[in-house]
Amino acid sequence: MRKEFTDLDLNRSVGNLLRLGVILSVTTSLVGFIKLYLEGFEMPKNYDQLGIPSENVWQSFWDSLKHFEGMGIIQLGILLLILTPLMRIIFALIGYLKEKDYTYVVISLIVLGIMFVSFISGYAH
Repeated sequence: MRKEFTDLDLNRSVGNLLRLGVILSVTTSLVGFIKLYLEGFEMPKNYDQLGIPSENVWQSFWDSLKHFEGMGIIQLGILLLILTPLMRIIFALIGYLKEKDYTYVVISLIVLGIMFVSFISGYAH
């Protein structure tokens, strides 16, 4: 006999997902900081010296990550941390669908829509 999916199961699953996201983010960032330290990185005196034009942020990120540079690994950790709440909403949406709680399904879809629009339009500079 199959057990019903309850609110307690959903809360426990979402809590584990958030915990996993933070642990992965912190671990990734820590590896990046160690790698950055071993590369001999020094903070520039003038932030204009960072030299990453805003048009090429994603390309710079992927290039840095491909070459296993510390800065790219740290940025990956930050990206994981940013995506953790998004995954929480998606995970909760699936749980609400299983529970057939359509009020929260609609609310979750609205929140996902708001986050999607924010992510897309938030890249202003």
